[in-house]
Amino acid sequence: MTEPVDPDVDLADARRRREPRRTRYGVLAVIAAGGAIGTGARYGAALLWPTAAGSFPWTTLGVNASGCLVIGIFMVILTEVWTAPAWVRPFFATGVLGGFTTFSTYCVDVERLVIGGRAGLALAYLVATPAAALAAVAAGAWAARRLPAIKATRRMR
Repeated sequence: MTEPVDPDVDLADARRRREPRRTRYGVLAVIAAGGAIGTGARYGAALLWPTAAGSFPWTTLGVNASGCLVIGIFMVILTEVWTAPAWVRPFFATGVLGGFTTFSTYCVDVERLVIGGRAGLALAYLVATPAAALAAVAAGAWAARRLPAIKATRRMR
């Protein structure tokens, strides 16, 4: 089994095929820092908009959809507009947005609804979350590509 390959590393360059240990630890550090920010923001959303037991988990759905919307925008900017430093994508996409979105809580919410006798609501939520997440990523990417500044930058490339 081989290790995953970082798409930011040019494998044709022999010196970059093997990243130094300190670089990997640096990436882990920026992911952890971003994750702390993202989970703090998610926790704040849960405090601002708590979900009553047995009711539809709107906050978790909203957090997941909004995080996916931002990732759609961010990835267009990162891949089509801006050549970012190597730490930006792990920090923001994996760390902040990975910590902010919460598909594990989504699974727990589905289970709680089923156990609470709300199977129909659980099924609706089970379908709505991935549908909203995918639609949000697509909408974010679509919207980002239509921003005048991004359109101009993409034409210059």
